[in-house]
Amino acid sequence: MILAFDFGGTKNTCAAFQRNATGAYELVARERRASPPQADGAYDYAVMGAMARQLLRGETPDAIGISFGGPARASQGLVVLSHHVPGWENSLLRDQVAREFRTRVAMDNDANAAALGEARFGAGRGCASLLYITVSTGVGGGWILNGEIYRGAKELAGEIGHVVIDPHGPPCVCGRRGCVEQLACGRAIARMARQALEREPTRGGILRGLIENDYAQLSGLRVHQAAEQGDALAQDIMAQAARNLGFAIGNVICLMNPARVILGGGVTNAGAKYFENVRAAARANVMPELRDAVDIQPAQLGDDAPLWGALALVG
Repeated sequence: MILAFDFGGTKNTCAAFQRNATGAYELVARERRASPPQADGAYDYAVMGAMARQLLRGETPDAIGISFGGPARASQGLVVLSHHVPGWENSLLRDQVAREFRTRVAMDNDANAAALGEARFGAGRGCASLLYITVSTGVGGGWILNGEIYRGAKELAGEIGHVVIDPHGPPCVCGRRGCVEQLACGRAIARMARQALEREPTRGGILRGLIENDYAQLSGLRVHQAAEQGDALAQDIMAQAARNLGFAIGNVICLMNPARVILGGGVTNAGAKYFENVRAAARANVMPELRDAVDIQPAQLGDDAPLWGALALVG
């Protein structure tokens, strides 16, 4: 049995994998728990440990792979920080898990793990190079070059969420302004929706009904639901978030020319229209010679991509 941990910004997931009769791994059990707003690193670690012990039922895992939602240095097993959960700064998470569960452990950030998972088991099979982008609480990215994770000189490659696309845009948790994350993630969609509702009090009737006129209930999911039900204001917000992401992807395609870009994370579940807007914006922001190279596909493994990647780190 191999366990996979996925520490996220708003939820934590633990999964168990086992080999079947053909030698391939199967996901045989999964536990997922949402984190309360006040959660910190110690809370999330305790919750993950409890889920792991529940899945193990007294057994010792053969290995544990860890996907972490934030900058990490895989070679050291070090969490640099989480942009969304306090208390993780400079944590030697790999060694802590190895001591507690007495097994071999490998870790990487969630985008790198998901990129590896999609490359080995999902939409990236057969691609020597790909960029995986996760769009959920935040925006992260992971590179696969020549079939392996490319981490960069300081093991921070792929941070597309903190590429600036509007120098005069909203402030970001990284200390700059106008990062992709602040213009395309779920929290950004909620913020843009609130600003639009306040600015245009006669629009957004369906969205206002879904949140019962309580702005505290605004989320990327609620905006998407309203857009699906025909709310024009919500549709505008979702389209703008998609175009923001697509613009950034166009920059990346010009720089690295990957064989494929794979999009995962909760926001990318917004459907076909969302992907149309992403692809159109990317094509509009590349050289003419690269327009036919804009291959942007949804993740096949969905929210489980980081788990399969965590498996690949140790399996």
